[in-house]
Amino acid sequence: MHFKSAFTALILFTSTFAIAADKGSYDITKRSLTPTSQENVRFQPVYTQEGWKASETAVIVCDMWDLHHCLNATRRGAELAPRMNRFLRTARKNGSLIIHAPSSCMKPYEGHPGRKRAQSAPKAGNLPAEIAEWCYSIPEEEQGVYPIDQTDGGEDDDPAEHEAWAKELAAKGLNPRAPWTKQTDLLDIHKNDVISDSGVEIWNVLEAEGIKNVILVGVHTNMCVLGRPFGLRRLASNGKNVVLCRDLTDTMYNPAMKPFVSHFTGTDLIIEHIEKWVCPTITSDQLLGDEPFQFKNDTRPHVVMLVAEREYVTNETLPKFALEHLGKDYKVTILHCDEEGKGERNDIPGTATAVRDADVLLVSVRRRALKEEDFLAVQEHIKAGKPVVGIRTANHAFSLRGAEAPEGHLVWEGFDAEVWGGSYTGHHGAGKEVTIKQVADHPILKGVDVGSFDGTGSLYIVNPIADSTQAILAGTIDGEPTEPIAWTNKTKFGGKAFYTSLGHLGEFEQPQMSILLKNAIDWAVAK
Repeated sequence: MHFKSAFTALILFTSTFAIAADKGSYDITKRSLTPTSQENVRFQPVYTQEGWKASETAVIVCDMWDLHHCLNATRRGAELAPRMNRFLRTARKNGSLIIHAPSSCMKPYEGHPGRKRAQSAPKAGNLPAEIAEWCYSIPEEEQGVYPIDQTDGGEDDDPAEHEAWAKELAAKGLNPRAPWTKQTDLLDIHKNDVISDSGVEIWNVLEAEGIKNVILVGVHTNMCVLGRPFGLRRLASNGKNVVLCRDLTDTMYNPAMKPFVSHFTGTDLIIEHIEKWVCPTITSDQLLGDEPFQFKNDTRPHVVMLVAEREYVTNETLPKFALEHLGKDYKVTILHCDEEGKGERNDIPGTATAVRDADVLLVSVRRRALKEEDFLAVQEHIKAGKPVVGIRTANHAFSLRGAEAPEGHLVWEGFDAEVWGGSYTGHHGAGKEVTIKQVADHPILKGVDVGSFDGTGSLYIVNPIADSTQAILAGTIDGEPTEPIAWTNKTKFGGKAFYTSLGHLGEFEQPQMSILLKNAIDWAVAK
């Protein structure tokens, strides 16, 4: 759940695509999220490549106003606008139509050629019945749960700053609750562009100009971008090939509201919601040929979780952990394998794309041979000395116990020794109570009440562990040797690693497990 997650269970996932050599066309890679089963609980990213003619493509700029009642929203809009203007210039130069839609601000543009162009477009023969109205939801969204609480309006200002900002707006003769008067001057408007805030006018223009593809940019993702008459819901539900440019947008979300994550994680969650139920997304680098835009205050490290095991339901416990414990500090992408009986058990779609952007990799995988591209991305991350965290079955994540890997897939039989510094050989029988003891002081144990932490899963046999490791927790069962159950390591390639054989469902039901794992991730990314 691309949190730099999040989430995805997205989260969501970013990559860079070069602009097409023919400036009259685009090589577009759309990202959507598809459920792994009919229960719509876990989702996998799907990347679809399409060739678009620039002349059949329009960019709609939603509500990039000059001012906003939320000071932070005003600041983020000003930060976003220069990048957006580059995007518009490139699209315009390539022959795409630019539509400026600063809602309720048409008066400054009376007489502008772009305004007249919108008003004079012939009425479309296929004008949708409700194209003039806001759209608060489409039927597809009823299959999921809306991810954030925006009932407070989404303002994330410091109260004192907000009060001063409202007074400043009022002193200028503006309505502090609706101070916008026009589109920001940071965006160019050309004479051949279109200016309209009307769903009817914009639909008429799209049809008259033969537009097949529409890109939405602007704010705010969870409100106007989704709900306006020209927004994502209306265009998608009426058959337009519409996408959101996910790095040229921003939400109205207050971290003081559920699910109590950072503002930028709130945006990630809305983007995931859109990719699941409304339409695909792209990134601005697909036209500009560089890197996706990121707000300067979005400094979240990116945690990528690979989840592919059937024994301990970490496909349920890890998304819950991520949302509750990582959402304030991290961007999180959670990637799931196919469900049992569906597709290829070894495949974890989206791995290569997500891991290339990861700051820390968390592995909860049991005996899978990854596709070559995905395997090499994981290997490159670890060989580059980037941090990695593993739970439970991660010490035999990419081992098939000597069995041959399927064609096009690779295994890593030495993963346990080379990455974790372990030597897993099996486990003691289930149902035997594991006593957990602290064996060293370490920042990863800060706030962990070891005395109240009960081991509920079978004890893994991992001795001996390498000299490069530092054991911090050990586990014992009656009549058997003590085994380390949590330790740090310097990998064969020089990177930081943390592994724990904990991760059973009963352990995640105890707060100590989440504290331990969050601390381990903090430790892994710390410089």
